[in-house]
Amino acid sequence: MKKIGLIFSAIALLTSCAIINPGEVGIKQTLGKLHGTPKSEGAVFINPFVTQVVKVRTATVNREVRLNLPSKEGLNVKAEISILYHVQPDKIISVLQEVGLSYERTLILSTFRSSAADVCARFFAKDMHSGKRAEIEHAIKKLMIERLKDRGVIIEGILLKSIALPDRLYRAIEEKLKAEQEAQQMQFVLDRERQEAERKKIEAEGIKNAQQIIKEGITEQNIEWRSLEVFQELSKSPNTKIIISDGSTPMIIDSDKSK
Repeated sequence: MKKIGLIFSAIALLTSCAIINPGEVGIKQTLGKLHGTPKSEGAVFINPFVTQVVKVRTATVNREVRLNLPSKEGLNVKAEISILYHVQPDKIISVLQEVGLSYERTLILSTFRSSAADVCARFFAKDMHSGKRAEIEHAIKKLMIERLKDRGVIIEGILLKSIALPDRLYRAIEEKLKAEQEAQQMQFVLDRERQEAERKKIEAEGIKNAQQIIKEGITEQNIEWRSLEVFQELSKSPNTKIIISDGSTPMIIDSDKSK
């Protein structure tokens, strides 16, 4: 009998204790009525016959949603989007009383679908696939925050994970991107040829200017001066030379070769 009593005591003890895990908050519910202060992680003792502990996750939740979104041109775009959110611990009672445990489906998902449709309808389908994804994510998040204000839910982020465009639009975007890449490559070639032509032009102008300077430097005075320098060098030469000159320009005859 003592063993049976111990067994029943152990069962009563276990059923009268609720464990709240990290990232959760628990609130006591007695005969259907919520009461007390929300409890964080740890053990909570209750009367299992009339009271239970309702647990709500307060850590960040990553909820992935697949849906069709309308675009500005009237196309349906298949999307996979993540919603990052958490419930405010101090608003647990109001969330449960106003919405219930199905708050994610009733409150968050319905608000998200409506907000995502309203935002994406302002953008072309190609914008969802290319450079405006961050803008769309921010717009959806902002609209959800406005609509869920004071409802006890914090929207942390909206992430467009994948966008599947209609096949014909996807091919058109690919062809456009290819054409843009080819145009950029051609522009690069033209710029390079233009730079090479400019380089050659500058080089030719430099040669022309150098020749002009040399031409301007060839004067009668310079020639006479150079003649004097030549006479002076010849006078120092050990070889026999015959120099015929009109006094300005010398003509040199090698006497050794003339023999």
